[in-house]
Amino acid sequence: MFNRKRGLRRVAAIVSISSLVTGCGILSSDSSDDEGPIVVGTTSAPSTLDPAASWDGSWELFRNIYQTLLSYPGGATEPQPDAAEECAFTDASNQVYRCELRKGLTFSNGDPLDARAVKHSIDRVKKINVNGGPAGLLGTLERVQAPSEREVVFHLDKPDATFPFVLATPAMSIVEPGGYPADALREDGEVVGSGPYELQSYTDGERAELVRNDKYKGFAERHNDAVTVRYFKDSAGMVKALRDGDIQVTYRGLAADDVITLQGKASKDENLQLVEGSGTEIRYLVFNPEDPWAGRKEVRQAIAQVIDRAAIAHKIYQDTVDPLYSMVPKGLTGHTTGFFDDYGDPSVPKARKILTGAGITEPVPLTLWYTTDRYGSETAQEFGEIKRQLEASGLFEVTLENRPWKTYVAGYQKGEYPVFGRGWSPDFPDAENFIAPFVGEQNALGTPYLAPEITGELLPRSRRETDRANVEKDFERAQQILVNDARLLPLWQGKQYVAASADISGAEGAMDPSTIMMMWQLYRKTSW
Repeated sequence: MFNRKRGLRRVAAIVSISSLVTGCGILSSDSSDDEGPIVVGTTSAPSTLDPAASWDGSWELFRNIYQTLLSYPGGATEPQPDAAEECAFTDASNQVYRCELRKGLTFSNGDPLDARAVKHSIDRVKKINVNGGPAGLLGTLERVQAPSEREVVFHLDKPDATFPFVLATPAMSIVEPGGYPADALREDGEVVGSGPYELQSYTDGERAELVRNDKYKGFAERHNDAVTVRYFKDSAGMVKALRDGDIQVTYRGLAADDVITLQGKASKDENLQLVEGSGTEIRYLVFNPEDPWAGRKEVRQAIAQVIDRAAIAHKIYQDTVDPLYSMVPKGLTGHTTGFFDDYGDPSVPKARKILTGAGITEPVPLTLWYTTDRYGSETAQEFGEIKRQLEASGLFEVTLENRPWKTYVAGYQKGEYPVFGRGWSPDFPDAENFIAPFVGEQNALGTPYLAPEITGELLPRSRRETDRANVEKDFERAQQILVNDARLLPLWQGKQYVAASADISGAEGAMDPSTIMMMWQLYRKTSW
């Protein structure tokens, strides 16, 4: 492979268990699963079952039912072979990347998984080119070759040391050519993959039932035979299901109130545990440059001058998140505090001066959009607090609007929203992944952001470096450009919380570097 450890070791998850129960004994992971599947709850339902369409939380399901050439075995922060037996750059300029597949790979339906299937899977991502979809991750890919049954060669049009990380994302899941058209998305609701589990059944927005895929060949050591994922609208319903024993694990979407309760004395007598870990998930606002008000730089800068991140973190999230002053979160090489350095503490007089200097003397009308069922139950409260802060300044008149996730995505991809909220969990643990997805003509937001210095100079230069400690200056400069433009406004950085019943183990090792749960790590304790 290649050496990026200096820049990435520091972002390995540091996980500690705050147990709310007492007990001791020797734990075994060889669960017979006589009690049926482990049931996991989350508030993050997939938006699609086709990897070519998704650059969002759908990856959480994909990681468990599809396979990628490279992935992250437990504890790894660099991609390691999964469907591949080995992968490496074959040239000094990081432009030709070769993978050799494991022998005897098949999809869950028995069809062979060969180099042709890999080429088909990657090519269709680029060809279908869904707006806001993962094709943007393949910006440096020129072509894919399958010179033999087990050999895949990727030719890049420019050096890109991050390309192995791209191949490890669930967007590059390998799909069966017969069921996934080369030029269109699969829309029959069926899935054929080669991951640790098969998708036995799926009800959109309600549940996914996973069973062991006996044809799987990869790094994952499965400690259970089946997992059912249940999708909840909010944290309250999810935690009630956990307390009632209807689910055994929660892995995304715990509200701050529920985290505090689970941490507190009130839960010490309950048969529950809480796993807490560092995280790189962020929340931010996006400004539409086509909107007559949000498109004005001075309006965006005035908002950046008024927003009180510490108040949002404390009042809404009860300090279960941290204020964030750059798009690159703490813990990654290149993190800065650019918005604090330039704007300092929230100041209405400074914001008023910015607006009046641009000839804006009346309150600015703005409509802020958020999604109701994606980022947790505090989202509505968070936007209520943002509205309160902006209107309390006397400089803005704010209207709040919301939609469920699927229609919300369609709206921002069509450019319907002046200002809208988004969350981001990393595709891979590198500062690039908090900058590159948001800039350029095609990006994850569906909102073009032309930033020629970033896309034409800084990112290409940084991609030549396999040692990521050497790219810190480039990312600091890129973040300063984002601060100057104020097109993206970071708000806070999250932590990872997983609640589980006391008889479940493995949660502390189940989160990969992009905070996706590896369901195969979970198991029931069989001895005490």
